[in-house]
Amino acid sequence: MLDDATKERLRARLNEVHQWPSVYMFKIIFEPDKERLNAVLALFPEESELLRRYSKGGKYLSITAREVMLSAEDVVDRYDKASEIQGVIVL
Repeated sequence: MLDDATKERLRARLNEVHQWPSVYMFKIIFEPDKERLNAVLALFPEESELLRRYSKGGKYLSITAREVMLSAEDVVDRYDKASEIQGVIVL
């Protein structure tokens, strides 16, 4: 879970560089296993554009998701949910 200071910095930065609604690109990296993959995929609606890419050694999987977000708060909420999944790195 993201702490309050991190959420506020992220929210402020997002509002500086985006006009809402806006297409936003999420990037999430993790060591793949079925349960973790399903939890990450459940963060995004079916209409999101998803790209899966394994690291060269196959140890890590990155998910890049593009989605129209309505506000910085929606993005922060999504990152907060992602950070609750054990072993997930959000960028």
